[in-house]
Amino acid sequence: MAETGFRKWIITVTVVTASLLELIDTTIVNVSIPQIQGNLGATMTDVAWVVTGYSVANVIILPMSGWLSNFFGRKNYFLTSIIIFTIASFLCGNSHSLTELVCFRILQGFAGGGLLSTAQAILLESWPAAQAGTATAIFGFGAVFGPTIGPTLGGYINDHASWQWIFYVNIPVGVLAAICTIMFVRTTPRTAQGQPVDWWGIALLAVAVGSLQTILEKGEDEDWFSTTYIIVLTVMAVLGTLLFIWRELSTDQPIVNFKIMRHRSFSTGMITSFILGLGLYGSNYVFPLFTQNLLGVTAQQSGEILLPGGIFTLLTMPFVGIMLNKGLPAQFMAVTGMVLFFIFSLMLSNSTLSSGTGDFFWPLAIRGIGLALLFVPLTTLAIGGLKGAEIGQGTGLNNMMRQLGGSFGIAGLNTLIHIRQAVHRNNLLTHINPYNTQFTERLNALVLGFEAKGKSVFDATNMAYAAIDGSVKKQSTLLSYNDTYWIVGVVMLCAIPLVFLTPFVKGQKAVAGAH
Repeated sequence: MAETGFRKWIITVTVVTASLLELIDTTIVNVSIPQIQGNLGATMTDVAWVVTGYSVANVIILPMSGWLSNFFGRKNYFLTSIIIFTIASFLCGNSHSLTELVCFRILQGFAGGGLLSTAQAILLESWPAAQAGTATAIFGFGAVFGPTIGPTLGGYINDHASWQWIFYVNIPVGVLAAICTIMFVRTTPRTAQGQPVDWWGIALLAVAVGSLQTILEKGEDEDWFSTTYIIVLTVMAVLGTLLFIWRELSTDQPIVNFKIMRHRSFSTGMITSFILGLGLYGSNYVFPLFTQNLLGVTAQQSGEILLPGGIFTLLTMPFVGIMLNKGLPAQFMAVTGMVLFFIFSLMLSNSTLSSGTGDFFWPLAIRGIGLALLFVPLTTLAIGGLKGAEIGQGTGLNNMMRQLGGSFGIAGLNTLIHIRQAVHRNNLLTHINPYNTQFTERLNALVLGFEAKGKSVFDATNMAYAAIDGSVKKQSTLLSYNDTYWIVGVVMLCAIPLVFLTPFVKGQKAVAGAH
């Protein structure tokens, strides 16, 4: 039932705020990992599970969120997710050991995954169909802005308070969202009550998706298949996925309804959502690495550089919703967004060690506009043809594919960076020889400089070679980062034909979908 006036807006603010809690928490913790490590006396490998545990729990619950909403009632499930997320945030901040923190982060991830798809369904019910574009623009901005603002907010808290406040800041927001949900969100029926629970489906989904997400999160750190537990998880992921699909197609009450894949627009949309996740989360991952590792900026400053791109997304989102509601085909807007994303990638692939913050303004502005033109149209193309109970299932699967796209993107780009670093280093080292006049001139200048500071010829020569090796390392790292932008941009261009596999629907309205 569509709402009007104040009630409509308070529900919108409530569901967007609750979703932002989850979206920000996907990235806010990253910048505080060193502080958490030192405070709890953990190794870097162990403390990484604070991030991994949250991501694994999050991606497990997403495809089940539609069924859980039907089983418990959408309002009840949404309210419970908010309450558990808020309590888990307090427990995370109050943790006295790494084991406690990881366990509570997993609980927080399960609750956070339940917020997103449920929030989208509540938003769709609360806004009239004619105003779906505006609602989608508001929600879509939150989905793009959350992961972008997370590192900035985390960096600020890390610089001005203890790491515990990264979790404590969620508590007042969560309490307010819970109160507003109780007061304003209407109760929905429990349509799945009385039906048998697909326990085998739940177990197989947890094994399959949990194993896959863990592989993507930890594979690069563990040198992929040289580690036994990664091999075991790979086997579990493959077998679990095959058994899960068989189970869901053979049972009368599946936890995930794969029959919605019969919609060509949805099945194609799953692929484009995966690619969107790769571009969004992949670029969010590489850019801070470049600015912090090579340009020497702090995590907070890196987030501040990204902030204008989010503002351009905010300014573009209303235009996207209006154009979709006026009948402009979503395919055209999505293709424009992909081209803009490629332009952004092309511009950043020419970065140098002397690049300043001003050099990133327009590339990130173009990226912000491109994301606005991608997010809502791609979700509209994927979910727009679904009806009734299929919408909840579709949004959950669509969100999961976007999250998995981000995980695959980060894991793949991380591996690519290491491989290309070695390639570029080897290429650069071929120029370091006594027959290269530029090298010898540079070496002699460094040796003379160190000698002028009182160093012996032997020490000055060793220091000069070390300085040149450092320069080679920086240049090879820079070139490897530039390669990743090329890859992301080309992948976006290659996805353009997929957009036109979805049928053109006259007067298709925007759909609120994000993660």
